[in-house]
Amino acid sequence: MPVLHAVALAAVFLFLAKALAWGIQRVRGNAGIVDGIWAWALGLLALGFAAVGPAPEPARWLMGLMGLAWGARLGTYLWRRNWASAEDWRYAQFRAEWGPQAQFKMFWFFQFQNIFTLLLAGSAFLPAAYREGQPPVWALVLAAVIWLVAVLGEGLADAQLKAFKANPAHRGKVCDVGLWRHSRHPNYFFECVHWLAYLPLAWGSPLWVYSLIAPAVMWLLITKMSGVPLLEREMAQRKPGYAEYMRRTNQLIPGPVKA
Repeated sequence: MPVLHAVALAAVFLFLAKALAWGIQRVRGNAGIVDGIWAWALGLLALGFAAVGPAPEPARWLMGLMGLAWGARLGTYLWRRNWASAEDWRYAQFRAEWGPQAQFKMFWFFQFQNIFTLLLAGSAFLPAAYREGQPPVWALVLAAVIWLVAVLGEGLADAQLKAFKANPAHRGKVCDVGLWRHSRHPNYFFECVHWLAYLPLAWGSPLWVYSLIAPAVMWLLITKMSGVPLLEREMAQRKPGYAEYMRRTNQLIPGPVKA
């Protein structure tokens, strides 16, 4: 399938996926469910691009399986967490500010997010699916190793945070155990690492440079836009001890605790 046709189909798929997410949040009153659908949709796009791309099978199917497994793990975690919880304060704030137009604006806000989703999918998955020639064996191994470290690390960070919050003795306290002792956002750190896993699969191809866009976009989203800035501003105001936690703990990259 020509690459432009694949991108067009991906855009239609994302529009429908976010429309479904909007319909569910309209019934549930919880826009956070879109996060799980976002991850699932990206995983399915990886598999779809692997199926229609002309690249040699090892590179594109490794890419497809990595993307699908990542999306299945993260999407299921986010879906279960958000389905059973109150609406994330950021979505709740949007809903309050938008008033009577909340549903209309929420629909198009979901669709606006597809710009970044399509940019992630296109830059990470398409170079591996539409490359010419086979990448070297070391590149396939490196891609798998980076992916494994990223997914296991993000899964561990999610599990540690979930266990901390489940303990009634920790109510109102800052999670600073395990990976969270060395990074304020270890889950975000490993999410950024995950998008580096697709670079080796495009190595040796003129398309390789485009693979750099995905980790750059994810880093920008997390550190400058919807991730860390909004979350930390709210946490520093609401949660006692968080300002001190920010002082002694690296923001993203795990490191030693500061005195």
